[in-house]
Amino acid sequence: MREYRTLSQVLRRCSPAISDNAEPMKSSPTSQRIDPKFPTAIFLVGFMGSGKSTVGQRLAQKMAWKFVDLDRRIEEEEGATIAEIFAHAGEPVFRHKEHDMLRRILQETASGEGCIVALGGGTFAQQQNFDLLRNTGATSIWLECPVEILLYRCALMTNRPLFRDEASFRQLYEQRLPFYRQATITVSTDDLSADEVVSKILALEAFQGFACRN
Repeated sequence: MREYRTLSQVLRRCSPAISDNAEPMKSSPTSQRIDPKFPTAIFLVGFMGSGKSTVGQRLAQKMAWKFVDLDRRIEEEEGATIAEIFAHAGEPVFRHKEHDMLRRILQETASGEGCIVALGGGTFAQQQNFDLLRNTGATSIWLECPVEILLYRCALMTNRPLFRDEASFRQLYEQRLPFYRQATITVSTDDLSADEVVSKILALEAFQGFACRN
């Protein structure tokens, strides 16, 4: 599978036309100025266990960009874990909160300050979220990982509300694949460490010439 296209094809600036009253992101003296040809935000997508949060934090550190974890933002605002929200309010309520938070994050990133955003495992696979990201020209990176590795990573975790058994896990993975495959860039991670995945992303042609921290 080809992991990148040309710079002009894959890197598109996010539209500022998001109409919610979100608080602006605080400026950081260490954040890099964004080249007009480079996106103002990169959204990491992928199934549960693919390492979006860990990779996102380390990628943001390397690029001297801000890092935002969508699920963590929801948890902080609701005062409850994602699993608790699913258990007490149900998935439809959670998806509504998720979509609202995504819109607010998109408005924040439209300010032009570089930001890496880790989406939830199902965020990109919800049609309304997928359409919102596509319509704003968001740049997304799918952290592609074999389902067997994902299953192994998630087997002992207790904070995955949609992980019930192996059969349903594989079924959910297959249901979300069509969305993941439409991400702007695909990076095969296999069993690489988070640092190795970050290095692989920064080695893509689309990132060449972007100065990163050592």
